[in-house]
Amino acid sequence: MKRYFNIVFLVFICFACIVSSERFTSVMNYKYEIGSDKPLGKPITIVIDPGHGGRDPGKVGVNNALEKDVNLVIAMKLKNLLEQNDINVIMTRTEDVGLYSDADSNKKRADMNARVHIIRDSGADLAISIHQNSFTEEYVKGAQVFYYSESAEGKRLAEITQTQIVKTIADGNHRKAKSNTNYFMLTKSNCPMVIVECGYMSNIREAALLNDEDYQEKMAYAIHLAIMSYINRNVGAIHQGERVSA
Repeated sequence: MKRYFNIVFLVFICFACIVSSERFTSVMNYKYEIGSDKPLGKPITIVIDPGHGGRDPGKVGVNNALEKDVNLVIAMKLKNLLEQNDINVIMTRTEDVGLYSDADSNKKRADMNARVHIIRDSGADLAISIHQNSFTEEYVKGAQVFYYSESAEGKRLAEITQTQIVKTIADGNHRKAKSNTNYFMLTKSNCPMVIVECGYMSNIREAALLNDEDYQEKMAYAIHLAIMSYINRNVGAIHQGERVSA
């Protein structure tokens, strides 16, 4: 009898492991169902911009992690999720490079201009820039989404994204989407755009999480859900080739 219960227990454990594994795998192979009653037409195009790169490391975490690397990892995971939903994804970079040439005297400005040109020339329906934050006080933490103050659609996308991140990450974050009047890329984008600051690299716990693959996938998943939710509300206009005004 004891042997029988041991066998039953082992079968239960194996089943639980399989279910857990499938559930984890499904997160990175998730297909969001866009309303079937919406008209089909032009493909949806999204630009994903992993901030910094090359000579520009961005923020340096308390654990010496570089923002440019974290940005790229999360951005590539987001790309994978969106492409599983038949979204045409354009990346501003897919490796550790800056978008400037050695001849550029102001490499930071050249890099920013190049990113803006990619967005403007792509005919994108929306753009997402992935970044990390930092502050002088170590206790400050929490993801926050920024949008251009003059962009009604940018605000809507930002609010949806902020709400979804708070819900998915579930770490007690009470931040709200925040408007901005002078972020270069936000002011120059010709489509709805947000900057997602995924967390604070100056916070010991958050810096560690931002370098954890499971957490990176969770963050990408949250942003992906927000994007698909936004698209679902505008898919009729997008598929008909109507540009959703920034």
